[in-house]
Amino acid sequence: MNSTVTPETLEHYFSLTKEALGQARLHLNTAQQAAAADFLDMATRYYDDALYFYRQKNDLVLAFAALNYAHGWLDAGARIGLFKVKDSRLFTVDSEHHTAL
Repeated sequence: MNSTVTPETLEHYFSLTKEALGQARLHLNTAQQAAAADFLDMATRYYDDALYFYRQKNDLVLAFAALNYAHGWLDAGARIGLFKVKDSRLFTVDSEHHTAL
């Protein structure tokens, strides 16, 4: 098992998180718009931090950590129904397992 964060690993997770951000933006729960926007904002900020750590600081570990936080915000939002998503490749829940706020 490889425990090293490589540029290739980061590029893979940047791609997944960017795609998940796009889906979340398209599928906001309008009934919970403020909360959904807050979760999306936090995910976007962590994604942007990850880009900064990777491209400006060349710190692959902090970039990877920030990507995990970004995706965590997206998954949490999907889990509680803030994002109406169905893609189990990008999110840890599907539309049948949302918990309404």
